[in-house]
Parts: sequence; C-alpha cells; structure tokens
Amino acid sequence: MFSRTFGFVALILPILVLAAEEAGNPPGFAECVVRLQDTALEQGISSTVVNKDLADVNYVVRVIELDRKQPEFSESFATYFERRVTQDRIVKGRALLAEHRQLLNRISREFGVPAQYLVSFWGLETNFGSYFGKMPILDSLATLACDPRRSEYFTGELINALKIIDEGSITSEKMQGSWAGAMGHTQFMPSVFLRYALDYDADGKRDLWGSLPDALASAANFLRGIGWQKEQRWGREVSLPKNFPYEKAGLATRLSLQQWQALGVRQSSGANLPDEDMQASLLVPTGHEGPAFLVYDNFHVIMRWNRAEAYALAVGHLADRINGAGTLKRQPVQAPRLSREQITTLQTTLNETGFAAGEPDGVLGPGTRAAISRYQQSRQQIADGFVSKSLLAELGVTRYLGKPSEPD
Repeated sequence: MFSRTFGFVALILPILVLAAEEAGNPPGFAECVVRLQDTALEQGISSTVVNKDLADVNYVVRVIELDRKQPEFSESFATYFERRVTQDRIVKGRALLAEHRQLLNRISREFGVPAQYLVSFWGLETNFGSYFGKMPILDSLATLACDPRRSEYFTGELINALKIIDEGSITSEKMQGSWAGAMGHTQFMPSVFLRYALDYDADGKRDLWGSLPDALASAANFLRGIGWQKEQRWGREVSLPKNFPYEKAGLATRLSLQQWQALGVRQSSGANLPDEDMQASLLVPTGHEGPAFLVYDNFHVIMRWNRAEAYALAVGHLADRINGAGTLKRQPVQAPRLSREQITTLQTTLNETGFAAGEPDGVLGPGTRAAISRYQQSRQQIADGFVSKSLLAELGVTRYLGKPSEPD
C-alpha cells in the first residue's frame, strides 16, 4: 500500500510543485510536503487525511516572521505582570469560577487541582476562551516543519495534529490556533493534546475548542500528569529582613521552610512560615525593593506548562486573586527597558570582568541574574541580581549604548 502510494506521489510530483508555486508557495515547499506525506503514511495516518488535508497545506510567510521575530526590547517583569494580572481579568475570573463552580469542583475532586488554578490558566492562555488564535494549524505546522531551524520538532507536532484529525476530534478546517500550533481554550500543542486531552463530556470526541468540560478537565489531567501536588500551594509572597542574604535567591537554591524561617523569612502578613516539611526557593523578580516569593513544587509544575518564571508567578498570583486574595504587599519595581543589544553587551561585560553569564544571547535569564548577583556580592552591594540604572552605569554598559530607556 505504502509503496504504491509513494510511487504515485513521485509520478505526479512535478505537477504538485508547479501547482504549489502557482499558489504562492516558495520553491522546495511542495517537495517538503510530499516528504511529510510519506512520513505521515509511515506513521499510520489514513490516506484520506494525508491526501486531502495534508496535501492542501500552504506556506505561511507570517509564521516564519513570527518564529524569527525577537522583541527589540525585553519586557520587564513589572510590565509583564501588570499586563496579565489585571483587575478586569480578576473580576471575570471570579465570575467564571462562580458560574462553573459545579463543573470545576467535580474536576478538582477527580484530579486534585484546585479550581482557581484552572481558571487562572484559562485566563492567561486565551483570556477565558475569547481568543484561540486564527492560524490554520496544519498550515502553520507544515510551514515550520519545512523550515530547517526546528524541522524535527514541528514535523512531530504536524504528525500529531494529523492524528487528532484522523481520530475525528476536529476537522482540519476548524483546527485553528496560534502561529506555533497551540490550540483550544488551554492552548495545547498537538503532542500534549494526544497524551492528556479528555472527552470529559462523553460526546465521543476530545474537543478543546467547543467543550469547556473537555478543556478544563484536560488542563487538570495535564497538570496532574506532570506532577501537580495535591493540597499544596504554588508558593506565596513573603517578607524578608533587612540583612537577608540575597545571593540565596533563585531557583537553584532549595531550602526547607524551617531553614528559610531561620533566615528571617516570614509570610507577608508577618506570621511565621507554615510548619510543614516542604522545600522552597525564593524569588525576587524585581530586586530587594520589590515583592519576594517562596515557590514550592507546584511552581515547577507550572513552569513545565511554560518555562518562564514570570508566567508561573502570574499564574499563581492570578489564581490567588481569583480565589479572593488581596493585592501584593509590595508591588513590582520597574526596571530600565533594555534592548537585546544592551542585554548582550551587559552579558559580555560580565563575562569579561570574570562573572560568567554564559553565552551572550540578549535574554535576561537566570544565568545573567546570577552573574549580576555575584558581581554585586563582590562589591559588597545587595546581591539581588536586579538590573538597575546604577548597575548599568557602574558596569559601563551605558558608555557604549547611551542612557537606558525609561520604563514603559
């Protein structure tokens, strides 16, 4: 069967190439699609889906533009946080928590994930289902699969998307989402969909677009599958003493709650930390003048959904606010708005002065903040790893690039 299909495709390949180029697809795309069709058949995708849905994909220039696009300026934690944990989102999240309480309670009992977290993820991923993305998923994934930068990964996701169509969960025409292939209320990639999506409303298909029970139960199933700890928080805001050793901040350091207590860490209310046998890390995303957070095992689970610390902090705090908690005791402090070029120069300067920040890449990540902390510690400064204007001036970065931009 496969060899006959392959021979037929090879026979009409010149016709496919000509048709593809006339449709506006770049040279080489049609040949790539033929290879993807062969791979799909080898993976057991039905010939109907391969010859109808996969054969009709188009190259999307915008997808490549978005894949290549690197923000000119990095978004500070304060800006990121304030744009995502908004009063409107909190109010709507609380209303939806009440509206869907019966469904959410049932899911929470079954999977061990509290309702407010499911609503928080829902809010951050698609603003509670108001925007799923409008890109045809097969077009996006085929475009990325035929691009050499991450071809292997996106070829796998394309095959997984075809499996979803093949199982009858959705048609290719209705399978729309983000430019990178994330789909539905909870923005699952196809591989996550196949492993964790559920037909929770028992209508015979796993529908993350049109069925809220399927979407929220699937999110809970995913979180449980990647290690969610029942009956535990994500973390909490804490207060720190004036003499706190900030070099201990960061995910690389994990101490018991008793050890953090001995270092003077308290709940934001001033109360002692819980007397629980738990490990935690301490984060100060905007330095010693901003909020401090102790984060627990479930914080790392959130980061398996999205690897950004800022995302995980936003999910956790939004969940708390939806569940009735108040605002942070200390608000995030704005940092200078830095371009990727400025961050690259900062990293290079740190490396040259003996404080290894890793390969300069223009991304202000944990490695760079740790290098800054070591630099600050060597100068008897508060070693919080925060990039301030005074730090940039001291390192001479502004000498090369001019005065840093003001915060947004």
